[in-house]
Amino acid sequence: MSDQTVTNPAAEAQEGEITPDAVENAVGNVENPAEATTGEEGQASEATSADAADLLEKVAALEAAKASLSQMVEERNSQYMRLAADFENFRKRTQREKEELELQIKCSVIADLLPVVDSFELARTHIQTETEAEEKIHRSYQGVYKQLVECLKRIGVSAMQAKGKPFDPNLHEAVLREATNEHPEGTVIEELKRGYMLGDRVLRHAMVKVAAPPEEGSADNTNPTNDVTDV
Repeated sequence: MSDQTVTNPAAEAQEGEITPDAVENAVGNVENPAEATTGEEGQASEATSADAADLLEKVAALEAAKASLSQMVEERNSQYMRLAADFENFRKRTQREKEELELQIKCSVIADLLPVVDSFELARTHIQTETEAEEKIHRSYQGVYKQLVECLKRIGVSAMQAKGKPFDPNLHEAVLREATNEHPEGTVIEELKRGYMLGDRVLRHAMVKVAAPPEEGSADNTNPTNDVTDV
């Protein structure tokens, strides 16, 4: 017997056998290539549409988040602007109140010093020195008076000049009225007590004598001092 292997023709035929179904499918794919391509494109189109819808949803969500953040930023900006305006108003109001308080304190202190100025002025007009020693003392306290007046001027205090001016109730206090033809009615004809101002604020009203019209039938040469009456 030969050493060659005996093959089974039937087995070989079975292993390489082509079934009718395989032949039919192959023939179908060859006959209809467009249908196969269309199916693949449809699946790809469906996948692309799903991705696009998902992307649109994400974009819509981002737009909504952006709108919400923009609204929140706008609200915070509005709150900040209101707070800044309130703080600025508070600062200005506090500054005005501080300045007003300082001015009130200054006016109060200066008003308490005015009687001292009055006393110096009264002494200057009434004291008559007879000796050299008295004159030296007089010059000494007049130097103190001048120093006090200069100090008041530096802080803005000024004396009113009321005589000869129309009576102003905002500046003057009328304590006497005198009937006279020498001055128009309502004119300040004498300053009895000097008034003072600090800037445009009245520290003390000037006490004045005001001209009044003469009574009917009175003589032109009537002595004005006989017609002085208290207000």
